[in-house]
Amino acid sequence: MIITERQGTADRREVDKFDALAARWWDKTGPMRSLHAMNPARTAWIMQRIRARFGDDPIDLLDVGCGAGLLAESLTRAGCRVTGIDAAGEAIAAARAHASGQGLTIAYRAAETDDLINEGARFPIVTALEVIEHVPDPQAFLASLARLLTPGGLLFLSTLNRTPQSFAIAKLGAEHLLRLLPVGTHSWARFITPGELSIMCRNAGLRMGDMAGLVPSLRGGGFRESRNLSVNYIGVAHA
Repeated sequence: MIITERQGTADRREVDKFDALAARWWDKTGPMRSLHAMNPARTAWIMQRIRARFGDDPIDLLDVGCGAGLLAESLTRAGCRVTGIDAAGEAIAAARAHASGQGLTIAYRAAETDDLINEGARFPIVTALEVIEHVPDPQAFLASLARLLTPGGLLFLSTLNRTPQSFAIAKLGAEHLLRLLPVGTHSWARFITPGELSIMCRNAGLRMGDMAGLVPSLRGGGFRESRNLSVNYIGVAHA
């Protein structure tokens, strides 16, 4: 789920890490089960803001760091025309195979943001969920995403806040105690606070808008929207 090495924002070790998970990406009880649990809440939050800004007609959307396609598929089902890119080639292969089995048309590419920028591609909507904490230069990464937006477009980002709570829950709890994620999936030092994300967006020529926390739901599993940004959170930036 890592993009654009040529802009200094890719980490080959991170790419290899997610390539190794490709075969189990769609296993709801496997290493990506936390993303499966969050995906409905994230998709609903994104689609509510897309429809408020652009209406109900189908719209082009770029999913950066799409992995094996969890978000790309749900956004396609919600009516978006999705292009998904990722530097992890094995994950893209898994994404194509799964979409084909579901009868979904999604334009997947093993590509980096530079490739699309050099082609002059622009999109009214760009998503990059659970990606920015895996790149060594988040500011350069955000700058590349901003260049892929059309004027007035929306950029959706989700990541992990750098707090004692996230260290206890997302790092120690999820990786070491409960083994919900492979050990080493996250580096807590790379987690980004909402304030830092807002500043980086402004530096990239974007204006940060709404933010919401994503917390475990007490009813029926999964996650729900919350005002609590201390661990997982999602936000939208305006071009």
